[in-house]
Amino acid sequence: MTYDGRNFEGEILELLMARVPGGMPVSVDTQIVGGLGLDSVAILDFIMDLEDHFDISIPLDRIAEVQTVAELSSAVEGLLRATR
Repeated sequence: MTYDGRNFEGEILELLMARVPGGMPVSVDTQIVGGLGLDSVAILDFIMDLEDHFDISIPLDRIAEVQTVAELSSAVEGLLRATR
């Protein structure tokens, strides 16, 4: 998806790969919780990375609704559209 010419999925994948143990395959269909071997602290750190990178605040209830990188990308784009 793009908004203002940005590739949110690509940016999110890049941030996520920095947190994932080496060699783990990551794609837009990857299950963020449970599929990557990240503990709750690593997931919260990843959420903070997203908030800093995109300059948004992600409500925890939105995070609970998201399972894949593609769904996260849609949520981030929606939050950005709502704040602009």
